[in-house]
Amino acid sequence: MTLQPRCEDVETAEGVAITVTGVAQVKVMTDHDLLAIACEQFLGKTVTEIKAVVLQTLEGHLRSILGTLTVEQIYQDRDQFAKLVREVASPDVGRMGIEILSFTIKDVYDKLDYLSSLGKTQTAAVRRDADIGVAEAERDAGIREAECKKEMMDIKFLADTKMADSKRELELQKASFNQEVNTKKAEAQLAYELQGAKEQQKIRLEEIEIEVVQRKKQITIEEKEIDRTDKELIATIKRPAEAEAYKIQQLAEGHKMKRVLTAQAEAEKIRKIGEAEAASIEAVGKAEAEKMRLKAQAYLQYGEAAQTALVLEALPKIASKVAAPLARTNDIIIMSGEGSRVTSEVNRLLAELPVTVNALTGIDLTKIPLLQKMTNAQA
Repeated sequence: MTLQPRCEDVETAEGVAITVTGVAQVKVMTDHDLLAIACEQFLGKTVTEIKAVVLQTLEGHLRSILGTLTVEQIYQDRDQFAKLVREVASPDVGRMGIEILSFTIKDVYDKLDYLSSLGKTQTAAVRRDADIGVAEAERDAGIREAECKKEMMDIKFLADTKMADSKRELELQKASFNQEVNTKKAEAQLAYELQGAKEQQKIRLEEIEIEVVQRKKQITIEEKEIDRTDKELIATIKRPAEAEAYKIQQLAEGHKMKRVLTAQAEAEKIRKIGEAEAASIEAVGKAEAEKMRLKAQAYLQYGEAAQTALVLEALPKIASKVAAPLARTNDIIIMSGEGSRVTSEVNRLLAELPVTVNALTGIDLTKIPLLQKMTNAQA
């Protein structure tokens, strides 16, 4: 049986929708077991119905395979594509007792001119390859031409180099000859100058020897002059200076001795004056002590009369000490509205006087008869 499977607008692996038609040759298997399976599957069906079942199976596998391939793989390798369909579909149709004898791709096309674009791309690639081939040929020709020119330039450079080397060798030989000549000239000039220097050195050595002799004589003369000058200095300066120094030393020692003696005399004078003043003070003290002793004896002898005399003698001093703070006071004003107030103040001060004297001297004036009378009279 001949079948013509057709799959329209089936998307490939890249999503391009294409239509594929093919031709398949199939038959019922003659194997007893498989024939039994075919009879079981298609018993009671017409040939057209059998073709339809097998055709649908082939188209289903064809669609599934198209989804795994690219357009280029399908278009450029149809035999491999057909072989893949046979390998995938054969087990399924075999289980129905049908054998695929052959399967070929009849046509592949699309509605978006994708395949024609691939043809154009291929054509452009061929043209590009042709242009590249031409360019490469021209490049190779240019390279070969350049290589030829390079070989020619290398040969020319080699020849120029050899010429330059020959010229350099010639110049080096000339320079070597000139150097040798100049060296000989320099050696001759140096030998002449060296000989002249030796002669000059001999002359200079003789001059130096003469100068040394003259210098020795000059040194001898200068040493004698120095000795003479030293002796003259000793006679005119050193000895008078030593005499003057001795004189100054003696004068200084005399002044020193004078100051020492003067200081000793002054100290003795001060000591004598001190002793005299001490004796005078001692005599005055003794006289005062004797006076006090005699006063004490008189006070003891005369009793209250002596004490009264002593108090009366001390009262002016006490009054002056009490009035000392008022010495710088110009006026004393006692504020009182009564005429007899001044008299009472004076009486109060006189009444407080014995207390003050007792506090200062230890003598109770109230026990002296004369003052008792005066106080009572004032009271």
